[in-house]
Amino acid sequence: MQRLFFHEQINEQFEVHSVCALLGPRQIGKTTLAKEYAAQFAHTYVFDLENPTHLTRLEHPMLTLADIEADLIVIDEIQRRPELFPVLRVLVDERPRRFLILGSASRDLIQQSSETLAGRIGYIELTTFSIVEGAEENKLWLQGGFPRSYLASSKQSYLWRKSYITTFLERDIPTLGYNIPPMLMRKLWMMVAHYHGQILNASEIGKSLSISYHTVKKYMDILEGTFMVRMLQPWFENISKRQIKSAKLYIRDSGLLHALLDIRDAEQLQVHPKLGSSWEGFALEEIIKQYHALPEECYFWATQAGAELDLLIIKDGKKIGFEFKYTDAPKITPSMRIAIETLKLDHLYIVFPYKEDSFPLAEKITARGLLIEKKVLSA
Repeated sequence: MQRLFFHEQINEQFEVHSVCALLGPRQIGKTTLAKEYAAQFAHTYVFDLENPTHLTRLEHPMLTLADIEADLIVIDEIQRRPELFPVLRVLVDERPRRFLILGSASRDLIQQSSETLAGRIGYIELTTFSIVEGAEENKLWLQGGFPRSYLASSKQSYLWRKSYITTFLERDIPTLGYNIPPMLMRKLWMMVAHYHGQILNASEIGKSLSISYHTVKKYMDILEGTFMVRMLQPWFENISKRQIKSAKLYIRDSGLLHALLDIRDAEQLQVHPKLGSSWEGFALEEIIKQYHALPEECYFWATQAGAELDLLIIKDGKKIGFEFKYTDAPKITPSMRIAIETLKLDHLYIVFPYKEDSFPLAEKITARGLLIEKKVLSA
């Protein structure tokens, strides 16, 4: 599947910065994308920090990297060697170079690099496959957008996702420097799956796992920082009504959610109690991808009285609201009108499983499917 948008993003970053960081969870396709991008250059060099030989070569990074004459140098899994960041700063200040670095942890990687590479590095988050890239909607919803999961048969995909979860818990988290019992993290992740689409109640989860509220928050930060969950933050308006102040919780990849819930096929999904919230989370991620919205541009809104909005994207000076409904007949609710008036939305979309383009329901309210014309996206 061609990922041309991300190729363009890398080019844009290199127009401004000497270092481009391509971030995303393991097995998302970072290495494949980097190799595809590197193919356009005559001379490239790739270091994979999971390769013992490459690690040995970088025991003396200044000596190794300074002598390489290449159009592009790729360093994969750079979170394993954070001490390389100061070296990269020296090298790019010395003379023009291009480094494409790949990492599997967002928050820690940014923190480690920002101090030494400030003004020299740009960041891109590589997401899972999406509908706008040509993925088939129902298959993508069931199996998720990790390349090996989406491209496999239904049975093989399920087995791959179960294995991915185990590997993530037992290998990836310890590799990132976190000493957490895998069984405890598995229990937490199972609970997160059942909280999918709901307000996070860290105290309730903590009591169930016999750990503190603060420990739950710490573990959730790890899951968020490794791209596994989305903590959708609440938006506040200056109104008299009491508003929800806790984050809303989603497992970002619907395929991993279904594996955690032991949903193996489409038939099981259709009768599962989490059907509606599963589709809500899937559609939410697709909309965020289509708008290329950053985390700080995405919110939800809700009041104690019951008015709510599933997703609020604030981008390019506009406020666009989204409600996600797993139904074949979307309707306008009083809550939607309250959201439009209170939040002063430029437009509100009711997103539902619809294969056509879109149709208006009222002024500033449009019903639409997941795949929609680009002219509507800019509304």
